[in-house]
Amino acid sequence: MKVLITGIDGYSGWPLALHLLARGHEVAGIDSFVTRRRVREVGSWSATPIPAWPKRQEAVRRLLGREIRFYRGDLARYPFVEEVLRTERPDAVVHLAEQRSAPYSMIDVHHAVATQAENLTGTLHLLYAMRELCPEAHLVKMGTMGEYGTPNVDIPEGFFEIEYRGRSDRLPFPRQAGSWYHWSKVFDSGDVMFATRIWGLRSTDVMQGVIYGIRTPEITDDALLTRFDFDEIWGTALNRFVVEAILGMPITPYGKGLQQRGFIALEDSMQSLRLAIEHPPAAGEYRVFNQFDAAYSINELAERTRAIAEEFGLHPTIEHPPDPRVEAEEHYYRPVHDHLTALGYRATRELNEVLRELFRDLRRFRRRLEAKRHVLLPVVQWRNADNAATLTARAGGPSAGPAPPPVAGTPPTRTEA
Repeated sequence: MKVLITGIDGYSGWPLALHLLARGHEVAGIDSFVTRRRVREVGSWSATPIPAWPKRQEAVRRLLGREIRFYRGDLARYPFVEEVLRTERPDAVVHLAEQRSAPYSMIDVHHAVATQAENLTGTLHLLYAMRELCPEAHLVKMGTMGEYGTPNVDIPEGFFEIEYRGRSDRLPFPRQAGSWYHWSKVFDSGDVMFATRIWGLRSTDVMQGVIYGIRTPEITDDALLTRFDFDEIWGTALNRFVVEAILGMPITPYGKGLQQRGFIALEDSMQSLRLAIEHPPAAGEYRVFNQFDAAYSINELAERTRAIAEEFGLHPTIEHPPDPRVEAEEHYYRPVHDHLTALGYRATRELNEVLRELFRDLRRFRRRLEAKRHVLLPVVQWRNADNAATLTARAGGPSAGPAPPPVAGTPPTRTEA
């Protein structure tokens, strides 16, 4: 099967490419490297050193004996999207090329607008190009469990049955997003659902839980490592906790630490995406998969991290800074996740096992962590309309701001490994 991955240089895109190659699929990718630039913008970097793209391609050839076709460009340029799809004619498109950080979207009006404009524009360009050039292809879009919010009822997989004033229907489950980023994902889901219905496309919306870990069975060498972000803008709570423990800092769950979310190991996330790709829906079908294995409170993540840290001779404390977000700190949380299991999905990794793996890996990169310890604690406050000045001061220089739009009409750049 020929699979096109947008955002192939990213945290999920890179290991997905390796996972698919190892199972005999043909892979091509698109990326503009905007995440690398935006992580630098906030004064941070990946804990794991990430080689330049040509070196990543060379590592794939040397260690896996496979090739990745690559196109450098921006989904905001429709001629570029058309040209790539016309050249590749993929069987499946995995759409991961979106601004993925809730805190980044909450910095100020410019970052909020950039997030929503870029994410929606890229998705619409893909949908239109697929309709014109590869209408039988299957779109797998990475959504987020954050679209649902934290309702006081069980969360179904996309749709639910409702009765109202004597009538019943099957409707999309209401969305209650908690950031400008999460709202962009809600709008994406609506666009994909609508396009699927009117044009007869095939689409899967993967409502992703929080992914953790940096290794899969294909990542057998440091040259193949995926990125590990740990700052307050691009990292996750669990990533931050591990780095805080390694650096001898307090582990810092925000607020009461009772917020609950769904989590899945990186290796299992790749398995679930592959299953979605290999089992496409019928023409005109829009389906939703809730992708996670278990739900944990932030306090439970902190306690587990502390316990594993002690196995490595570390003795972190736990402190609770005020929550910079506007969110329910105590809430009901019970999402349904049956559809992937029906396709054969089985979890293979457990949280404590992956935590031990993270401590073993990241202690080797302690100097990189130490150099950026100042980016761990929260600066971006949801209730503030403009956090840019504070963030710039912490980053140590003028903010680059959102990446400028590419020049219209620039031809796509293709490289081969």
